[in-house]
Amino acid sequence: ERDDSGPHRVYRDPEGGIYHSVTHILQETSSKKNKETLARWLKKPGSEEERQMAAKRGTLAHENAEYVLKTAAKIARSSANARSAWHTYEDGLERPSKAITAWALKKSIESSPKVSWSAVSHARGLREWCRDSITAIHAVEFSIHHPDGYAGTSDCLVDINGKLTLVDFKTTGSDKDKPDHFMENYFCQAAAYMKGLNHLTGLKPTQAAIVIAKQDGSIQERLLSHLELVGASVLWDQRVKEYNGES
Repeated sequence: ERDDSGPHRVYRDPEGGIYHSVTHILQETSSKKNKETLARWLKKPGSEEERQMAAKRGTLAHENAEYVLKTAAKIARSSANARSAWHTYEDGLERPSKAITAWALKKSIESSPKVSWSAVSHARGLREWCRDSITAIHAVEFSIHHPDGYAGTSDCLVDINGKLTLVDFKTTGSDKDKPDHFMENYFCQAAAYMKGLNHLTGLKPTQAAIVIAKQDGSIQERLLSHLELVGASVLWDQRVKEYNGES
Protein backbone atom coordinates (compact mmCIF):
# COMPACT_ATOMS: atom_id res chain seq x y z
CA GLU A 1 0.00 0.00 0.00
CA ARG A 2 1.20 3.48 -0.87
CA ASP A 3 1.89 5.81 2.03
CA ASP A 4 2.20 9.54 1.28
CA SER A 5 2.04 10.72 4.90
CA GLY A 6 5.79 11.24 5.30
CA PRO A 7 8.32 13.54 3.64
CA HIS A 8 8.34 11.26 0.60
CA ARG A 9 6.29 8.36 -0.73
CA VAL A 10 6.93 4.84 0.55
CA TYR A 11 5.13 1.52 0.18
CA ARG A 12 4.24 -0.88 2.98
CA ASP A 13 3.49 -4.59 2.83
CA PRO A 14 1.10 -6.48 5.18
CA GLU A 15 4.03 -7.48 7.40
CA GLY A 16 5.07 -3.88 7.94
CA GLY A 17 7.97 -3.91 5.50
CA ILE A 18 8.85 -0.52 4.00
CA TYR A 19 9.85 -0.03 0.37
CA HIS A 20 11.22 3.26 -0.95
CA SER A 21 10.42 4.35 -4.49
CA VAL A 22 13.06 3.73 -7.13
CA THR A 23 12.80 7.30 -8.42
CA HIS A 24 13.25 8.77 -4.93
CA ILE A 25 16.37 6.68 -4.32
CA LEU A 26 17.80 7.89 -7.62
CA GLN A 27 17.05 11.52 -6.77
CA GLU A 28 18.65 11.26 -3.35
CA THR A 29 21.79 9.55 -4.65
CA SER A 30 22.38 11.74 -7.68
CA SER A 31 25.87 13.18 -7.98
CA LYS A 32 26.73 16.44 -6.24
CA LYS A 33 27.22 18.06 -9.65
CA ASN A 34 23.74 17.05 -10.83
CA LYS A 35 22.14 18.27 -7.61
CA GLU A 36 23.94 21.63 -7.90
CA THR A 37 22.91 21.97 -11.55
CA LEU A 38 19.27 21.32 -10.65
CA ALA A 39 19.41 23.79 -7.75
CA ARG A 40 20.78 26.54 -10.02
CA TRP A 41 18.12 25.86 -12.64
CA LEU A 42 15.33 26.00 -10.07
CA LYS A 43 16.46 29.50 -9.05
CA LYS A 44 15.88 30.84 -12.56
CA PRO A 45 12.65 32.81 -13.15
CA GLY A 46 9.91 30.62 -14.59
CA SER A 47 11.72 27.37 -13.84
CA GLU A 48 8.97 26.05 -11.57
CA GLU A 49 6.30 26.69 -14.20
CA GLU A 50 8.50 24.97 -16.80
CA ARG A 51 8.98 22.02 -14.47
CA GLN A 52 5.24 21.67 -13.91
CA MET A 53 4.59 21.85 -17.65
CA ALA A 54 7.21 19.16 -18.30
CA ALA A 55 5.63 16.93 -15.66
CA LYS A 56 2.17 17.42 -17.17
CA ARG A 57 3.51 16.75 -20.65
CA GLY A 58 5.13 13.54 -19.47
CA THR A 59 1.98 12.39 -17.71
CA LEU A 60 -0.23 13.02 -20.74
CA ALA A 61 2.14 11.22 -23.14
CA HIS A 62 2.52 8.28 -20.73
CA GLU A 63 -1.24 7.98 -20.25
CA ASN A 64 -1.80 7.91 -24.01
CA ALA A 65 0.84 5.21 -24.51
CA GLU A 66 -0.68 3.25 -21.62
CA TYR A 67 -4.12 3.44 -23.24
CA VAL A 68 -2.73 2.23 -26.58
CA LEU A 69 -0.87 -0.71 -25.05
CA LYS A 70 -3.63 -1.83 -22.65
CA THR A 71 -6.29 -1.59 -25.36
CA ALA A 72 -4.10 -3.40 -27.88
CA ALA A 73 -3.39 -6.16 -25.35
CA LYS A 74 -7.13 -6.69 -24.83
CA ILE A 75 -7.84 -6.75 -28.57
CA ALA A 76 -4.96 -9.17 -29.23
CA ARG A 77 -6.06 -11.42 -26.35
CA SER A 78 -9.64 -11.57 -27.61
CA SER A 79 -8.55 -12.32 -31.17
CA ALA A 80 -6.02 -14.96 -30.12
CA ASN A 81 -8.58 -16.65 -27.85
CA ALA A 82 -11.14 -16.78 -30.66
CA ARG A 83 -8.59 -18.35 -33.02
CA SER A 84 -6.80 -20.51 -30.44
CA ALA A 85 -3.69 -18.74 -31.67
CA TRP A 86 -1.57 -18.76 -28.52
CA HIS A 87 1.95 -20.21 -28.55
CA THR A 88 4.02 -20.91 -25.42
CA TYR A 89 7.73 -20.14 -25.64
CA GLU A 90 10.81 -21.27 -23.70
CA ASP A 91 10.48 -18.43 -21.17
CA GLY A 92 7.03 -19.74 -20.21
CA LEU A 93 5.16 -16.76 -21.67
CA GLU A 94 2.36 -17.18 -24.18
CA ARG A 95 2.26 -15.02 -27.28
CA PRO A 96 -0.17 -14.55 -30.17
CA SER A 97 1.22 -14.15 -33.67
CA LYS A 98 3.08 -10.95 -34.56
CA ALA A 99 0.36 -10.21 -37.11
CA ILE A 100 -2.33 -10.23 -34.42
CA THR A 101 -0.32 -7.88 -32.20
CA ALA A 102 0.37 -5.52 -35.11
CA TRP A 103 -3.32 -5.46 -36.05
CA ALA A 104 -4.33 -4.87 -32.41
CA LEU A 105 -1.90 -1.95 -32.05
CA LYS A 106 -3.23 -0.39 -35.26
CA LYS A 107 -6.84 -0.67 -34.05
CA SER A 108 -5.93 0.70 -30.63
CA ILE A 109 -4.10 3.72 -32.06
CA GLU A 110 -7.08 4.51 -34.28
CA SER A 111 -9.35 4.67 -31.22
CA SER A 112 -6.92 6.45 -28.88
CA PRO A 113 -8.19 9.68 -27.29
CA LYS A 114 -6.94 13.09 -28.38
CA VAL A 115 -4.07 14.54 -26.38
CA SER A 116 -3.65 18.14 -25.23
CA TRP A 117 -1.55 20.30 -27.56
CA SER A 118 1.28 20.48 -25.01
CA ALA A 119 1.96 16.74 -25.37
CA VAL A 120 0.52 15.90 -28.78
CA SER A 121 3.90 15.47 -30.53
CA HIS A 122 5.37 13.40 -27.69
CA ALA A 123 2.30 11.16 -27.52
CA ARG A 124 2.34 10.65 -31.28
CA GLY A 125 6.00 9.68 -31.16
CA LEU A 126 5.39 7.06 -28.45
CA ARG A 127 2.35 5.64 -30.29
CA GLU A 128 4.28 5.29 -33.52
CA TRP A 129 7.20 3.67 -31.71
CA CYS A 130 4.84 1.12 -30.14
CA ARG A 131 3.28 0.38 -33.52
CA ASP A 132 6.63 -0.05 -35.28
CA SER A 133 8.64 -1.84 -32.57
CA ILE A 134 6.45 -4.08 -30.40
CA THR A 135 5.58 -7.62 -31.47
CA ALA A 136 3.99 -8.88 -28.22
CA ILE A 137 2.57 -7.18 -25.11
CA HIS A 138 2.97 -8.98 -21.78
CA ALA A 139 2.30 -6.36 -19.09
CA VAL A 140 1.56 -2.62 -18.91
CA GLU A 141 2.14 -0.35 -15.89
CA PHE A 142 3.09 -3.19 -13.56
CA SER A 143 4.49 -2.79 -10.06
CA ILE A 144 7.61 -4.43 -8.66
CA HIS A 145 9.25 -4.59 -5.26
CA HIS A 146 12.48 -6.12 -3.99
CA PRO A 147 13.77 -7.37 -0.62
CA ASP A 148 16.47 -4.68 -0.73
CA GLY A 149 13.70 -2.24 0.18
CA TYR A 150 12.58 -0.57 -3.02
CA ALA A 151 9.47 -0.55 -5.18
CA GLY A 152 8.32 1.06 -8.40
CA THR A 153 6.20 0.81 -11.52
CA SER A 154 7.54 -0.16 -14.93
CA ASP A 155 5.87 1.16 -18.08
CA CYS A 156 5.67 -2.16 -19.89
CA LEU A 157 7.12 -5.59 -20.62
CA VAL A 158 7.00 -6.39 -24.34
CA ASP A 159 8.79 -8.17 -27.16
CA ILE A 160 11.11 -6.15 -29.41
CA ASN A 161 12.99 -7.88 -32.21
CA GLY A 162 11.98 -11.21 -30.68
CA LYS A 163 13.50 -10.31 -27.30
CA LEU A 164 11.73 -9.91 -23.94
CA THR A 165 12.20 -6.22 -23.16
CA LEU A 166 11.53 -3.89 -20.24
CA VAL A 167 10.51 -0.47 -21.55
CA ASP A 168 10.66 2.89 -19.83
CA PHE A 169 9.08 5.89 -21.57
CA LYS A 170 10.54 9.39 -21.16
CA THR A 171 9.77 12.80 -22.63
CA THR A 172 11.98 15.82 -23.24
CA GLY A 173 11.47 19.40 -24.38
CA SER A 174 14.55 19.14 -26.61
CA ASP A 175 14.92 17.85 -30.17
CA LYS A 176 18.43 16.53 -29.53
CA ASP A 177 19.48 13.01 -28.53
CA LYS A 178 20.74 12.55 -24.98
CA PRO A 179 24.24 11.11 -24.46
CA ASP A 180 24.72 8.02 -22.30
CA HIS A 181 26.28 9.93 -19.41
CA PHE A 182 23.04 11.89 -19.08
CA MET A 183 21.01 8.67 -18.87
CA GLU A 184 22.76 6.87 -16.00
CA ASN A 185 19.66 7.25 -13.81
CA TYR A 186 17.52 5.79 -16.60
CA PHE A 187 19.82 2.77 -16.86
CA CYS A 188 19.75 2.23 -13.09
CA GLN A 189 15.96 2.54 -13.08
CA ALA A 190 15.67 -0.16 -15.74
CA ALA A 191 18.02 -2.38 -13.73
CA ALA A 192 15.93 -1.90 -10.59
CA TYR A 193 12.77 -2.94 -12.43
CA MET A 194 14.57 -5.94 -13.94
CA LYS A 195 15.73 -7.10 -10.49
CA GLY A 196 12.25 -6.60 -9.01
CA LEU A 197 10.57 -8.46 -11.87
CA ASN A 198 13.03 -11.33 -11.58
CA HIS A 199 12.51 -11.52 -7.81
CA LEU A 200 8.72 -11.71 -8.18
CA THR A 201 8.36 -13.87 -11.29
CA GLY A 202 11.70 -15.45 -12.16
CA LEU A 203 11.55 -13.79 -15.59
CA LYS A 204 14.81 -12.47 -17.01
CA PRO A 205 14.33 -9.79 -19.68
CA THR A 206 16.90 -10.05 -22.45
CA GLN A 207 17.17 -6.29 -22.79
CA ALA A 208 15.70 -2.95 -21.80
CA ALA A 209 14.65 0.02 -23.92
CA ILE A 210 14.76 3.66 -22.87
CA VAL A 211 12.34 5.38 -25.26
CA ILE A 212 12.54 9.17 -25.22
CA ALA A 213 9.87 11.19 -27.02
CA LYS A 214 11.26 14.52 -28.24
CA GLN A 215 9.63 17.89 -28.89
CA ASP A 216 9.53 17.40 -32.67
CA GLY A 217 7.75 14.04 -32.37
CA SER A 218 10.82 11.94 -33.09
CA ILE A 219 12.08 9.19 -30.80
CA GLN A 220 15.44 8.37 -29.30
CA GLU A 221 15.60 4.66 -28.55
CA ARG A 222 18.44 3.39 -26.38
CA LEU A 223 18.50 -0.40 -26.17
CA LEU A 224 20.38 -1.87 -23.22
CA SER A 225 21.76 -5.35 -23.79
CA HIS A 226 21.62 -7.97 -21.06
CA LEU A 227 25.29 -7.32 -20.33
CA GLU A 228 24.63 -3.58 -20.00
CA LEU A 229 21.72 -4.32 -17.67
CA VAL A 230 24.01 -6.42 -15.49
CA GLY A 231 26.43 -3.49 -15.34
CA ALA A 232 23.60 -1.09 -14.50
CA SER A 233 22.48 -3.50 -11.76
CA VAL A 234 25.88 -3.14 -10.08
CA LEU A 235 25.52 0.65 -10.18
CA TRP A 236 21.97 0.42 -8.85
CA ASP A 237 23.03 -1.81 -5.95
CA GLN A 238 25.67 0.78 -5.06
CA ARG A 239 23.05 3.54 -5.12
CA VAL A 240 20.77 1.54 -2.82
CA LYS A 241 23.62 0.99 -0.36
CA GLU A 242 24.44 4.70 -0.45
CA TYR A 243 20.79 5.59 0.16
CA ASN A 244 20.71 3.23 3.15
CA GLY A 245 23.96 4.68 4.53
CA GLU A 246 25.93 1.51 3.91
CA SER A 247 28.70 3.10 1.87
